[in-house]
Amino acid sequence: MSGSCDGPVALVTGAGGGIGKATVVRLLKDGATVVATDRLAASLEPLAGRKNVHTLIGDLCDEHFCDTLPGAVTTLAGRLDLVVNVAGIMRRGDVLTTSDDDWTASMVINVEAPFRICRAAIPLLRDAGGGAIVNVSSCWGLYPGPDHVAYCTSKAALAAMTRCLARDHAPDNIRVNAVCPNEVDTPMLRSGFAARGLDPEHGVEQLSASVPLGRLATPAEIADVISFLVSTEARYVCGACVEINGAKPVY
Repeated sequence: MSGSCDGPVALVTGAGGGIGKATVVRLLKDGATVVATDRLAASLEPLAGRKNVHTLIGDLCDEHFCDTLPGAVTTLAGRLDLVVNVAGIMRRGDVLTTSDDDWTASMVINVEAPFRICRAAIPLLRDAGGGAIVNVSSCWGLYPGPDHVAYCTSKAALAAMTRCLARDHAPDNIRVNAVCPNEVDTPMLRSGFAARGLDPEHGVEQLSASVPLGRLATPAEIADVISFLVSTEARYVCGACVEINGAKPVY
């Protein structure tokens, strides 16, 4: 990889959330320069003062923002080597209770935004000699669970898109993989309990009891796998959807 930075340059979406923030911290530890993006400026404040971090505020519902984001990374940091699509939303409900807004928002954030970002990033990665992309899908995208039709469908689409991109662009020396976590102890998970009038701490305890390893994953544990997948140690891993579930099946 060429350019002014010693380490790789990574783009991380959803960097203000639990997994996104942990991914930024881990990639910095690995020696990367990171361009962190999120919709809310306040969510990026804990990262903004760190060395080798650039922040970009933007909404992934904005097609223009997604289409131009990889190019903006090269403007800020000189090049682009790694893309990690973390941003996502979870809307609950079966087909009868899922609104048009639930469905559309899930597809736009969880599928269309990564599609547009990958479409814009791949020519840059190809022209630079290669790179790596990791999409954050879900175990629920591989094995759909109950009452999350929009979420499961969108994450299944993201897993399928990951495999398609890997097959098409491996000859360009671009490795595309996905991580597929089960439940992770994130602010999004806890806010979901609160939105349903449930105690988040109790909800996390109950979910932890259902995991054979005895606890939910932490965001850092997902970031560790992402770190591996973008590293040269995973140089022959391409088109994989890596389950991170503590041995807990969806059903």
